[in-house]
Amino acid sequence: MNPPKVVVVMGVSGTGKSTVGALLAAGLGVPYAEADDFHSPANIAKMTAGLPLDDADRAPWLDAIGDWARRHLAGGGVVSCSALKRAYRDRLRAAAPGLFFLHLTGDPALIAERMAARRGHFMTGRLLDSQLATLEPLQPDESGTELDIGARPDAITEQALAVLAAN
Repeated sequence: MNPPKVVVVMGVSGTGKSTVGALLAAGLGVPYAEADDFHSPANIAKMTAGLPLDDADRAPWLDAIGDWARRHLAGGGVVSCSALKRAYRDRLRAAAPGLFFLHLTGDPALIAERMAARRGHFMTGRLLDSQLATLEPLQPDESGTELDIGARPDAITEQALAVLAAN
C-alpha cells in the first residue's frame, strides 16, 4: 500500500461520512477527526434552527479542518467534512496539499430516510435540499473518487481502501 494520505470523506449530511470515516481510519491505522467537532457553537445553533451556513460561517470551520489535515500530512489521517463546494475543497487543499477526497453520494430519498432516523444530531433533514443544491461534485482535476452509499459501511470502506491502494 502507498504511504498514508490525508483523506477527506465528503458529501452531504446523512451519507455516512462519520461512520465510513472512522472505519477507513481504522483500516488505514491513522487518526480520525469528525468535522462536526470543529464547528463553533454559533454554527451548531444556526444549523439546529434549520438555517444553512453561509461561506462566512464555514470559513473558520474549514480553516480548522485544514489545519488538522496539515498537521497529519506526514503520518496520514481521515477527516469527515461536507466540502460541498469546489472553493471549500480548494481552501482545504491550500492548507494541506495532497488531500484525497472520498465523496459519498447516493439517492436523495435514501439520504433523507437516514437523516430522519438519526437522533440527537443538530443537522436536521430540513437542510438536505440546501446541501444538495450547494453540492459541487468532484471535478476531473481533483484528487478523489465517488462511492455510492447504497452498500453497507464496511463494503464502502473496503472499496475506499482499494481505491487508495491504487492511488
